[in-house]
Amino acid sequence: MILLDSSILIELFRKKNKEKTLFYTLSQTYRDFCISSITNYEIGIGNRKSHAEYWELLSENLRIIPFDKACSNSAVSIYLELLKGNKMIDFADILIGSTAVAYNIPIATLNVKHFERIAGLEIIK
Repeated sequence: MILLDSSILIELFRKKNKEKTLFYTLSQTYRDFCISSITNYEIGIGNRKSHAEYWELLSENLRIIPFDKACSNSAVSIYLELLKGNKMIDFADILIGSTAVAYNIPIATLNVKHFERIAGLEIIK
């Protein structure tokens, strides 16, 4: 299973040629994808009406991982480490990354520069 960051889905929505997306490339090798509840929220608030039907169809095939106590504890640890190292990233990225760490799921993202700052996070490149 691979946790998809919002950037993967945004690229998929925006590009006309879906075969030139990282999602398409990943789908040639992997079959089991999930997103965090945070990503579900981000896509929900940024979703245009023109993409609503597409998102509904895609999300039916994605498992949504809830942000629970394990994720919250992981997020606290990640936040404190990033703060200590003066390597802070976007709050939503901390929450998404903490979900991947808490559930030990590799993450696919186009924002490698930020996510690679999270210790213990496996990034699919």
